Amino acid sequence: MHQSTDPGSRAPAGRSAARPRVQRPRVLRCAWPALAGALVFALLLVLVRTGWGPLARLDQGWVSVLHRYALRHPVWTAAMQTLADLGAPWVMRALLGAVAVWLWALGARVLAGWAVAATLLGWAATGVGRALAGRPRPHFADPVAVGSGLSFPSGHALASAVTCGALLVLAWPRTERPVRVAAAGAAVLAVLAVGWTRIALGVHWPSDVPAGWAAAAVALAGPALAVELWLPGRFGRDVRLLRRRARPRVQRVLAPPLPPVESATERDPGRS
Repeated sequence: MHQSTDPGSRAPAGRSAARPRVQRPRVLRCAWPALAGALVFALLLVLVRTGWGPLARLDQGWVSVLHRYALRHPVWTAAMQTLADLGAPWVMRALLGAVAVWLWALGARVLAGWAVAATLLGWAATGVGRALAGRPRPHFADPVAVGSGLSFPSGHALASAVTCGALLVLAWPRTERPVRVAAAGAAVLAVLAVGWTRIALGVHWPSDVPAGWAAAAVALAGPALAVELWLPGRFGRDVRLLRRRARPRVQRVLAPPLPPVESATERDPGRS
């Protein structure tokens, strides 16, 4: 049978293949964390700028108590400083940058670009937030640690949340449920611990830390939302590619090849 060669008959299929439709559930999964993070960050920024009394008293009370504790317990203070150094923004950004290079080498270019965009957006959010808030850091006559620049938001909290969140997103579709639970618990614990060190060392007000976490949600979900609107389905394609590229290597490490099966003649030469 002769097939029609009318270009108009192939146009709808070609358009649908070249431009997948935007999936509303995927867009909503990216939109609500970005919106929630932006609202929390904006609320904290307004409260800090206006000097809202309850928040100011809460910040001052926590910082004073923890500073006195840090002065009396030098071992605790040293542990907090070590943990803060491990969660420093440059360490977190370098780690996520290395992951982005690895993703690019595997061919998951959209995921690599998302990781870089989240890192840069988080960095920019730190500078913009500090410029808008203009909040000085806590000041003590006998400080146990010293931070540079302004206070709001916490760069440590923001960078650690971006990096741990990105690593969790990348590991989530490639692991089973027990590993997912363990990875999520480890990520949450790391983010909370790094944020706590900034308050315990007296270099940030307590409200600076959740502001950093809120900005991290925007930094992670914002680029993902842009990808889902601009290039629908590309995230899923890169995740499937990552799964195919990584799974054989994992299987070879966990399950070494079995020895070759001997034939009956090799086991008993007398039978020949």
